[in-house]
Amino acid sequence: MPMIDADGCMLNVSVEGRDSGPTLMLSNSLGTTMAMWEPQMKALTQVFRVIRYDRRGHGKSGVPPGPYSIERLGRDVIAILDDLNIQKTHWCGLSIGGMVGQWLGANAPERFNKIILANTSSYFPDPTNWQNRIKLIKEGGIAAIADTVISSWLTADFREREPQATQNLKAMLLATPVAGYLACAETLSTLDQRGLLPKIKSSTLVIAGRHDTSTPVAANEFIRSNIPGASMTILDAAHISNLEQPHAFTDAVIGFLTQK
Repeated sequence: MPMIDADGCMLNVSVEGRDSGPTLMLSNSLGTTMAMWEPQMKALTQVFRVIRYDRRGHGKSGVPPGPYSIERLGRDVIAILDDLNIQKTHWCGLSIGGMVGQWLGANAPERFNKIILANTSSYFPDPTNWQNRIKLIKEGGIAAIADTVISSWLTADFREREPQATQNLKAMLLATPVAGYLACAETLSTLDQRGLLPKIKSSTLVIAGRHDTSTPVAANEFIRSNIPGASMTILDAAHISNLEQPHAFTDAVIGFLTQK
């Protein structure tokens, strides 16, 4: 796995799959690492050259002082593509990965073919939840929010049915550097990218979770309705829909990216 320098921050990057295939870049949620995408990797690597990475402040990547703006996170993506000498890629980002995807689609359209924005939002009308979460983390670390976050990420049915997958996800969240999590959370507390959406010209698919309370269906529908020609798929899942409905998520991604 290469370590790629993005303006002094070393980013942990993985490239797998078909060398001759089209490229797909995956971007995970806040508080997870590239391992979040494991349920998709076997199928995706048969079709695409797949790039995954740990966002700055997460996983094995560097943790420079925050906050990290969405633009900063977007420029990290461009730095990875430049280092790998990749001119154009498909994009699939979930949660904050979808927010970064909105910025990229509007500000670096020449670098992206099709874009998938999953379980995400362009705007949080009330920053209170983020402010409360930031306060709890500053007082008690990630552990202070872990159970609440996991209960919003996965439905109760899934947590009961798949205790090991749930524990693995919680362990990933708990291992996130506090400084890295806060540096992103502070940016999300003031997020407003509504003005970017009409500027996105790439063919776009929005994936929403029917039971997602973090970025509800209405927030995803707003994105779909404001990106010209965008389509939307709703999965029977909460926020981390690629884990809760792995086959349906993978099928939606491959179907959208391979259709002419």
